[in-house]
Amino acid sequence: MLMLLHIENIAVIEKADITFQNGFNALTGETGAGKSIVIDALGAVLGQRISRDLVRTGAEHAVVSAVFSNVDPCLSVFAEQGIEPDEEGSLLLQRDIQADGKSVCRINGRPCTVSQLKQLGAGLLNIHGQHDSQQLLDEREHLRYLDSFGMTDEKKEHYTQAYEAMRTLQRKMESIRMDDLERERRIDVLQHEIEELEHAQLKEGEEEGLLERRNLLRNSEKYISAIEGADYCLNGGEESNGAVSLVMEAENALSSVRQFGDTFSELLGRLVDVRHELYDIAETVRDQKEQFEFSPEELDEVEGRIDQLYRLKKKYGPTVEDMIQYLAHAQKELDEIQYADDTFARLEKEFRAAERTARAAAEALSQARHAAAEQLQARILSELRDLNMGKVQFEIQFMEKSLERDGQDQVQFLMSANAGEALRPIQKIASGGELARIMLALKNVLAENDRVGTLVFDEVDTGVSGRAAQKVAEKMASVSRRKQVLCVTHLPQIAAMADAHFSVEKGESKGRTYTKVTCLDHEQRKAELARLTGGAQITDALLKSAGEMLDAAEQYRASLSKQC
Repeated sequence: MLMLLHIENIAVIEKADITFQNGFNALTGETGAGKSIVIDALGAVLGQRISRDLVRTGAEHAVVSAVFSNVDPCLSVFAEQGIEPDEEGSLLLQRDIQADGKSVCRINGRPCTVSQLKQLGAGLLNIHGQHDSQQLLDEREHLRYLDSFGMTDEKKEHYTQAYEAMRTLQRKMESIRMDDLERERRIDVLQHEIEELEHAQLKEGEEEGLLERRNLLRNSEKYISAIEGADYCLNGGEESNGAVSLVMEAENALSSVRQFGDTFSELLGRLVDVRHELYDIAETVRDQKEQFEFSPEELDEVEGRIDQLYRLKKKYGPTVEDMIQYLAHAQKELDEIQYADDTFARLEKEFRAAERTARAAAEALSQARHAAAEQLQARILSELRDLNMGKVQFEIQFMEKSLERDGQDQVQFLMSANAGEALRPIQKIASGGELARIMLALKNVLAENDRVGTLVFDEVDTGVSGRAAQKVAEKMASVSRRKQVLCVTHLPQIAAMADAHFSVEKGESKGRTYTKVTCLDHEQRKAELARLTGGAQITDALLKSAGEMLDAAEQYRASLSKQC
């Protein structure tokens, strides 16, 4: 559960520390006081998308920290991210938001990414806002709700794999299906390309060798002059000795005095080494001189081959290797087209088998959904009757569609709020208050299947009043016996039912707006309930009524405790 929420420099909240209790926590306050900012701050520390405007004007950065206790160590996200709660089962989430919108996230003091924070937060707390009720108006969400309740993940995964295998074969079939004229045109193009590339007799690494040879041939005079000069210096000529001979003469001169000391012996040994190295170099230079042949015809041939490769590269790829690869692809495509009928027949046979597999998986998924729908219908109806909608009818309608990535089922929620009225799509007849209660019922049912320990309701009671408001309050109190509940509300019935009641107040000091969050005692709660009921004029009658409301709520909570 959420124990502590620390907020610094978030919008109008300069600093606040909110210590929540186990059970039912309510937050009330005037419109615009900053109640939803508390929820925004909570969303920020759970990795939700944020705006730089969230940072308080004039502040360099904002900080939000949340401490969770009794964290379920079995959550898979812990193993995936290598996170362990402390010895007491607590977890600290932090997010530091800079004025430029960048943020630094930490889990138990260890840096993490926003996505890691979001993944972990999803296993700790769920936030249900006013817009959630509007999701009921989107039929595409109905199937998602049903799958969430029915926990159909395994069957969905099995179907998705079968469906993707079928679609892959279908795409292959579509890629080779063409009319005769288009096929002949493509064959002509491929045959021309293959003939041109095969005639070029491409070789990997050829271009680099050609460029090196061309550079040598273009500079042949300079090359010959350098080689001959080096050969003359090393081997000498008719009128003079080269370096090899001169070193040998020096070696012979020193050999006659080597017995006179180690110095001469050492010098002689070094001269021998130099002579051997010079001899090897002289032989290599002489080989280069003898092997090099130059002719204008060879240069023309090399230039022509480089030009041929240049023209081919403009059509088939930036390198010789790319062109060789293009040739292989062209040959493969030509084979596929020429033998398209055989290939298509084989793929069609494989596709039919894959389609049967996909349809069987879709049917298994559909059966699981139908079974889940019966249970969900019963659960929703039970919840709605608890929420003062005793005459309501609720049904999940199935319509079959062609196979798509989510299966063969199209799902729609139908309802009738009044006796004698026919069932109709929920988005066409439900009022705002009815939508709020249906969503509350749905969230309560879905919450039973997950391990999330805290549920947050941000003004989901919009459009609810009177007896219905009392029923919503009782339902939240009941849910809070299984999970921690945080609720932002304007309804006195809901606020009175809370185990802990927080007031969010906005004020001004030195020209700046400040918001503070206060946990109310019994007398303060009476005053706040009186304000929620009657507005600014708080009378003795309103205070008395508020006290009676608190007493009745306490008795109801006590009855829940006995049931537990």
